[in-house]
Order: sequence, then C-alpha cells, then structure tokens
Amino acid sequence: MSDKQTKSAESAKKDHGVLYLGIDLGTSRTSVAASNGVRETISSYVGYPKDVVSRKLLQKDVLYGDDALAHRLSLNLFRPLGEGVIQCKAGDTPDSSQNLRAARDLLVEIVRRAKPRKDELVYAVIGVPAQASIHNKDAILKAAREAVDSVMLCSEPFSVAYGQDMLDDVLVIDIGAGTTDLCRMHGTMPEDADQITNTYAGDHVDEELTKRIRKKFPQAQFSVQMIKTIKEKHSSVMDRMEPVEVLLPVQGKPTPFDVTDEIRQSCRTLIPPIVDGLSKLIASFDPEFQERLKNRVLLAGGGSQIKGLDTAIELLMHERLGGGRVLRIEEPIYGGANGALKIAHDMPGEFWKKLR
Repeated sequence: MSDKQTKSAESAKKDHGVLYLGIDLGTSRTSVAASNGVRETISSYVGYPKDVVSRKLLQKDVLYGDDALAHRLSLNLFRPLGEGVIQCKAGDTPDSSQNLRAARDLLVEIVRRAKPRKDELVYAVIGVPAQASIHNKDAILKAAREAVDSVMLCSEPFSVAYGQDMLDDVLVIDIGAGTTDLCRMHGTMPEDADQITNTYAGDHVDEELTKRIRKKFPQAQFSVQMIKTIKEKHSSVMDRMEPVEVLLPVQGKPTPFDVTDEIRQSCRTLIPPIVDGLSKLIASFDPEFQERLKNRVLLAGGGSQIKGLDTAIELLMHERLGGGRVLRIEEPIYGGANGALKIAHDMPGEFWKKLR
C-alpha cells in the first residue's frame, strides 16, 4: 500500500461512518480511489442484453467494462461519456434517457467496486472536464446521487494538481479519451479564464489512425476497438521508435502491415493544440510569474503515456515560448481519482452534510 493509500485508510478510521471516494469519470476509463484503500478502474462501457437469448447466454442484466466489450455483439452497448461528459441533450429523448441510465449504472458499479460497508455513508468527489457545461454537470450530479449519499464535482486537472500538492504557479495538461483539459493553478480555485478544453485527445488519435491506415492499406479490415488496442500498445511520437507491425485481416486472412509512421503522425496531432493552449494561459498570466509557470507543466491522464510526448511538448514550447519544462505524473490512471479523494478528505464534515 502506498503512503497516500495508508494516509487515506488512517483518515477513514477517524470517521467510522463515512467512506470517501475520489472518482475520475472518463470517456474511456472510470477510476475510483477510496479511503478504505481500494482502487479500481474499468473501461467506461455499459451493455444490456439484446434479447432473451443473449440474457440466457450471459446470465446478467448488465455488463461493464471489458466484459461488456467482449460480449458486445450480444448487447446494446453504451459508452455514456463522450468528451468526458454524459451524452444527453436538453429534453427527455430516448438517447438521453438511455445514456443517463448507463451513466448511473456505471457510477453504481464503480462505487460497488470500492466496497462500501452497508452501514457507511458514501461521500464522493467526481472529476469532470474543465469546461463541462452546467447542463452536463447537472446530468452527472443526477446520476451520482443514485449511487452515493453526498457528491461534489471538480475539474479533472484541478484534482490532478491537488493530488500532487502543486497548487501554486503550475500548468496541468490532462489528456483523456474525449478531451484534453489545460488548467492554470495559482494558489486559488481556478476560474473559467484559467481553464481550456479541446477535443484533441485519445479518440481524436483513434480517428486519425483509422484514416491513415485506411488510406495506406485500403484492403485491410479492422474495427474501432482494434485501432484503439493498437494505439494503446504502441503509441509514440518519437522519431526513433520500434517498428510496429500488426496483423489485420484481408478477406479473412491475417496479414502483416507496418503502421509505425501512421501511429507516430497520429499521436503528434495532439501536440500543437496543447502548446497553443499553454501559450494562451501563459501569455494571459502575470508577466512576473510567466517564467515560473511555463517551467512547471504537469502532464497527466491516459494520454500522458504516449512515449516521448513530454519531450515533444517541451521542444515546441522552446520554439514558441523560449523554454518550458514538462513533468509526467507517476500514476496517470489514478492521478485524477487520487486527487479527488484528497479533496474529499480535506472538505469539512459540515460541507458534506449540507450537500446531502
């Protein structure tokens, strides 16, 4: 157990009737860190059997994560979070209600995996994209209140910075599947002007990789999930990288294809929008502290695992801003959840009671 987990467990003993949760609600993955030391992550997929045959086969009314993906041909499959927020529109449409149901079930499942006792209250902090709309925040709160006793939302990059104890003059880059969030921290709660969100993130890389492979190898057959698996295993922006040869079917026969350059170029499409956002946040900051700010850039989220990305961002920052230093966090999968848990612990009990 890490020092952070030990401290969380010790804090929980002080509050016998409360389990605190930090939840990173992501487009691709949803992670939880709990004050009882439990940490879990699942793919953000929810599936419901299509008919009586699939229900008989699966023996379940709902499947989650990789289990849902593995049986997706037998399911009505939902990825309820797009661009980091619940996919629902104003008004009560079928798509909205189905995604809300899937999001609620996903939250119920991630809370269940945190192993709360029956006699415990569950207080949760949920990380959401920096510029999630009021409508989407309301949808997340509505879904969460069916899973926990008290809940608050915070921006995902803020929770990452809070978990790292880096709250003063730091820039956070949080690369998820649906969005990349940039947040400027300067010793106070970030305001709208301190945050930028773009959609150049993991899903965008998948789309780019799909286009490039389809253009170069039109005979190859593949699915979205196959592309995602290739990207997650081999993603890199480095000039020198190990050759990537993958097997894709051609008229049913597995055939080798070299997709090294396609992966590299697809991943590199993330870099200019990130540096554009950093430039805006630095240029609009107090001139006296700009130098310190650009040398304290924190790279987080699942996308931070792309090989060479920290160095590539630094190089473009040097070209455009005359310098910069990027630090990659140690636990990209749990960075947001760990920070959200820390926020939950630091909130006074009276605060949680008012939210119940």
